[in-house]
Amino acid sequence: MSESGMNESGERAGGIQVIDRAVCLMQALARYPHPVTLKVVAAECGLHPSTAHRILAALADHHWVDKHPDGYALGSAMVRLAARARPAPRWREIALPVLDALRDELGESVNLTVREGDEVVYVERSVPNRMMRVEQVIGTRAPLHVTSVGKILLGAEGVPAMTRYAERTGLLAMTANTIRNTDTLIKTCLEAAQTGVAFDNEEAEVGVGCIGVLVRDMDGVPVAGLSISCPIERRQEAWVASLKAAAKQIEARLNGV
Repeated sequence: MSESGMNESGERAGGIQVIDRAVCLMQALARYPHPVTLKVVAAECGLHPSTAHRILAALADHHWVDKHPDGYALGSAMVRLAARARPAPRWREIALPVLDALRDELGESVNLTVREGDEVVYVERSVPNRMMRVEQVIGTRAPLHVTSVGKILLGAEGVPAMTRYAERTGLLAMTANTIRNTDTLIKTCLEAAQTGVAFDNEEAEVGVGCIGVLVRDMDGVPVAGLSISCPIERRQEAWVASLKAAAKQIEARLNGV
């Protein structure tokens, strides 16, 4: 597999061939500060030059790629789209005061995660000053199906997407409690999406229980997850109200309300 996730034919497992090839070509162009020849960009994606030429020509018609005398480069449409992209939230500034307050209220570790593909990534945390605590390292990743926040995200995508996720990932077992059955996953995640809260019952780590909710932007799109992690015997469902209230506070700070 190449760095872009493509195989020798420019394809990604479970992907749509022409889209995967177009993405690979644009990613290859993005790695160069100058126009790149057809031969070079085709070789980077493992494509026959004629195939790469057809795709690049179609992208050029929509100005996603520009054709120059000495090769190809990303086009004006890509530049305009990048200019409109929202900057990544400054999570430490936005969320950390809320995380700290929730930690002080409940006396347990509080985490903020964002989704990247089929995983959640821990981007911020606040941990209590107590001997027995759960502490996630910032930058740590975990599969969606073993985390509380991940279950809500999966449920919101619907049954077909969850089925594809299960097929794509194989529902990797992190502990003996990890959900490995697709039907069970679908039922659990749909319930999580409906209620807006989900639980990790020692599915990612033995002895650890979590409760998670989502943080949404002004358009209602999930942009992060807020969760409480603690030894499973200390977890309390009564914390759900405080967790949801904290998520609303982060949303207000994020959206400038």
